[in-house]
Amino acid sequence: MSVEANTRAIEKTVVTDFSDRMSYGSYLDLDTLLSAQKPVSTPEHHDELLFIIQHQTTELWLKLVVHETLAARAALDADDIGTALKCVARVKHIQKTLTEQWSVLATLTPTEYSQFRDFLGNSSGFQSYQYRAVEFVLGNKNAGMLKVFESDPAAHELLSTLLHEPSLYDAFWQSLARQGYDVPASALDRDVTTAYTFNEDLMPLIKFVYENHTEHWAVYEAFEEFVDLEENFQLWRFRHMRTVLRTIGLKSGTGGSSGVGFLQKALELTFFPELLAVRTEIGR
Repeated sequence: MSVEANTRAIEKTVVTDFSDRMSYGSYLDLDTLLSAQKPVSTPEHHDELLFIIQHQTTELWLKLVVHETLAARAALDADDIGTALKCVARVKHIQKTLTEQWSVLATLTPTEYSQFRDFLGNSSGFQSYQYRAVEFVLGNKNAGMLKVFESDPAAHELLSTLLHEPSLYDAFWQSLARQGYDVPASALDRDVTTAYTFNEDLMPLIKFVYENHTEHWAVYEAFEEFVDLEENFQLWRFRHMRTVLRTIGLKSGTGGSSGVGFLQKALELTFFPELLAVRTEIGR
């Protein structure tokens, strides 16, 4: 079928009557979604819509990251590493999208942002419970963070639950132990309510897998997928810090943090420290 006068003919089979059918808009509940952007600046500043949409889309992607990481953990609980890694692979693609999104917000100049920043009050991305949920599932837990969400019972309950549950990494070691790998007791019996920290006892097993990866390919692949996951997370944190620096310099954050300095400290946090440390040991 050719195109004439730069107009594409609508095929006769295309559905156009949605009086009693589900449409694209109704399926996605676009009326609700597109009415959720409510600028608070007075008079309404042109660039506030960008700021709102940037953070709302981030929250939508974080919702999917939580969904996928919890599914990955459940798969590991069932000793299904393949399905777990499929979920992790999807998360990695989402992370790349989230990281690239910072370039859109970076088009907001300091002058433009300063014209509506005061209207935000103390609202801050620091208060994103879904971001904290991702950190908790990946093992970077901090019980002190729950205080931020005491006024939001649903968010507080979710984070409290995740705080007391094994992380994705914990579930991985439990799965390997059930498969016959010599996982040290210190990795299986740790206090899961605390942030995961480097465990020297795991190094012999990890080094063994890397040096014999052909015979232990599934575990070796999982190690590398986790390393990708952490690296992507760190890249996201770095782009976040640099975007904030570009936009507000060294001002304090709206939520009361020191701003860039606080974000820089996040770059020192880790999820899978042994998988990075083993790089120094390989080939020795």
